[in-house]
Amino acid sequence: MAQSKFPQLASPGRIGTLKVPNRMFVTAMGVSLANDDGTVSDRIVDYHVAQAKGGAGLIIMGVTGVAWPVGAVQPNQVAISDDRFLPGLTRLVDAVHAAGGRIAAQLHHGGQVATHSAQDGHPLWVPAVPPAFSGDFPDYFLPEELAAFAGGKVPELKILTPEDIRVAVGQYAAGAVRAKQAGFDGVEIHGGHGYLLSSFMSPSTNTRDDDYGGTLEKRARLLLEVVRAVREAVGPDFPVWVKLDSREMGKKVGITIEDAVTVAPMIEAAGADAITVTAYHDTGQGKLHSASNIPHEPGIHLDYAQRIKQAVTIPVIASGRVELDMGDAALKAGKMDFLAMGRKMLADPELPRKACEGHEADIRPCIYCYTCVSTAYLREPVRCAVRPETALEGQAWAPSAAVKRAVVIGGGPAGMEAARRLDAAGKQVTLIEKSGRLGGTLQFAGLAYEPNERLLKWLRRQIELSNVEVRLNTEATPDLVQSLEPDTVIVATGAVRDMPPIPGSDLDHVLSGDDMRSMMLGLDSDALKRKTSWTTRLATKVGAATGMTADLDFVRKATHTWMPLGKRIAIIGGELVGVELAEFLHERGREVTVIGEADKFGQGLLIVRRMRLLSELREHGVAMHPGSRDIAITPDGVTFTSKHGAAMQVPADHVIVAMGAHGDSTLADSLRAAGLPVVEIGDGTGVTYIEGAVRGAAEAVAAL
Repeated sequence: MAQSKFPQLASPGRIGTLKVPNRMFVTAMGVSLANDDGTVSDRIVDYHVAQAKGGAGLIIMGVTGVAWPVGAVQPNQVAISDDRFLPGLTRLVDAVHAAGGRIAAQLHHGGQVATHSAQDGHPLWVPAVPPAFSGDFPDYFLPEELAAFAGGKVPELKILTPEDIRVAVGQYAAGAVRAKQAGFDGVEIHGGHGYLLSSFMSPSTNTRDDDYGGTLEKRARLLLEVVRAVREAVGPDFPVWVKLDSREMGKKVGITIEDAVTVAPMIEAAGADAITVTAYHDTGQGKLHSASNIPHEPGIHLDYAQRIKQAVTIPVIASGRVELDMGDAALKAGKMDFLAMGRKMLADPELPRKACEGHEADIRPCIYCYTCVSTAYLREPVRCAVRPETALEGQAWAPSAAVKRAVVIGGGPAGMEAARRLDAAGKQVTLIEKSGRLGGTLQFAGLAYEPNERLLKWLRRQIELSNVEVRLNTEATPDLVQSLEPDTVIVATGAVRDMPPIPGSDLDHVLSGDDMRSMMLGLDSDALKRKTSWTTRLATKVGAATGMTADLDFVRKATHTWMPLGKRIAIIGGELVGVELAEFLHERGREVTVIGEADKFGQGLLIVRRMRLLSELREHGVAMHPGSRDIAITPDGVTFTSKHGAAMQVPADHVIVAMGAHGDSTLADSLRAAGLPVVEIGDGTGVTYIEGAVRGAAEAVAAL
């Protein structure tokens, strides 16, 4: 067995009486996989069993409702509020234990955030009347998304009396007893994220003037009463810990790190065996939804975890986009004791086992696209863009034994994913790609957004390690495909990107998305040769790195110092490609304007990623003009009519048209006409981006 590169993470640890084999935990996440009535479903059992088999040191099951159906923040939330839930909870725990895992329940009450239960007529439990909502958060939703998020009712408020508070404390204690009865290995009390206990802690939401409001000690009283009640209910030997906000980001008056450092020893004294460090934010600010508990910035909470660790003697669990090498170093430096991961575990539940066994290169990477996170905003079950099996582990994903030989046409993400899955199922696979290297448009996506390159490298590695026969620089003609005698042909040739009929689109300073991709990756493009007389220095350098290991990181760095584009860039098209390209070019010193007909930009991006990207573009001075009409390109730039009816003109040295992509079944139809059994996947069937490519490949293989 290879030696782990992460000896600290791979080492055993302890929380109270609980011994864990490694320090890589599955952090608590609300995944909406229970039955409608709050009982445990087969689906959530399969989901957690996969994590247990993957070697997680500990699984923390998220948002287990102690007052369910009151306090529910999402549909299909697991409940622990009544003895009738015990049989299902016990079945879940037994299954995880049988798979070699350990699992804790997160005791949860949504409080003022429980807008889901409010739709069923339950009031929001709050310490006081919350401050008026303000901010740009709703502005980033597409109409259909906002309808799903908002629901249909204005919630009622229940300002808690002392008697109500005693009821809530009792609900947490009773939930902990049920967790112990069901066989859970511990409980985490959720004291963060604006939920009931956090709302009492925060001076922004707790304006009470009684024994539960005012000073920090009074605001922390409810949390401490819950910890003491839970400890008394379960006894001294059952592991109990608290999830604590280290701060509330973006709030003028909110929880601070100094508050957390002061309260942490109180939590320890009340009987907690550990503290999970998290953060919250001003929910009115869209960008902050990917800044606190689910951060975009790597390792943003580690220094705060260290501050809290220095104030207590019990272990500290940290989280928040911490890569394995960063986490191992933080453990060695004493910043934390355990690393809890969410998104990474959704992308690959076998991450802990692979990391411990020295197979870190085979860990399927999270690309931080926020697909998983965004499902909660749309009240949907969790899913992962790069692992279609996530939350659907109980389905059959292997192809029929009748399929022996397969031809896959197209070496983009859909084609590579289909080929590697067929190979893993023992099929004989030929992968045909017309260009000189694998990757397709994922190569350009990897330039615009670095995490995408991780997926590209992983897919290429899986193909390299497989028995797939790869034929590069090869045209997939019907005669060639027939000669391979396949049982099935999967066509994954990607979208066609025509230049839309925009006046002036034939001018020399106008580029299509394909022109940009060809320029940046050093690919052949007749259109590019016709339209430009640029030097090919960059393309030549990149061309030297051709093949399956082409280094996009080199291109990314090189384009910061040289790129054959003028200073002023106008991008026509405000969907995913256009706005990510705007980010890429702004980072390279260009003055960028985005113009598009859509009323709202960012379609194709999931809501949480969209909120961050569009906000950052505005912060960086990228001009955006959604709802534009009468768009035309001139030798000097772009003219259009704004959504307010004003005639506009934007000067530009180059214009990039980032629209016009559509599916194309021409090749698939020609193969069908030749009598071949054809399945189409990926962008060739309509533009679906990375998630659609990967999921379409998996579903097509499973359907064979």
